[in-house]
Amino acid sequence: MRLLPHLALAALLLPLAGCHSAYIEADVMNHTTQPIQLLEVDYPSASFGTQNLAPGAIYHYRFKVLGSGPTKLLYTDASHKDHTSSGPAFKEGDEGRLTIDLTESGPTWKFQTHTNP
Repeated sequence: MRLLPHLALAALLLPLAGCHSAYIEADVMNHTTQPIQLLEVDYPSASFGTQNLAPGAIYHYRFKVLGSGPTKLLYTDASHKDHTSSGPAFKEGDEGRLTIDLTESGPTWKFQTHTNP
């Protein structure tokens, strides 16, 4: 009888053990002295963004890659100048951490990935 509660708990936890969905944790950081406006990050099959990213702020977003293709950053600075920057290419199943650092000299991209088995 003492085994019954343990078996019930194992039955509840078993479905969670094998479930893993590949996703990318993204952070866009504004390391400039001015706000960034109309920020958009395009990735295969979708995009994300925000209307305003204050100096020193970080915009966090988590997404799943469907399909494959490049990433692209589009944003408008405080003087209403439009900017674009190309980033890494993703393929379905990629996961990891994407960091886009907006600085006075322009954006830098960093992607640390591993493939979901």
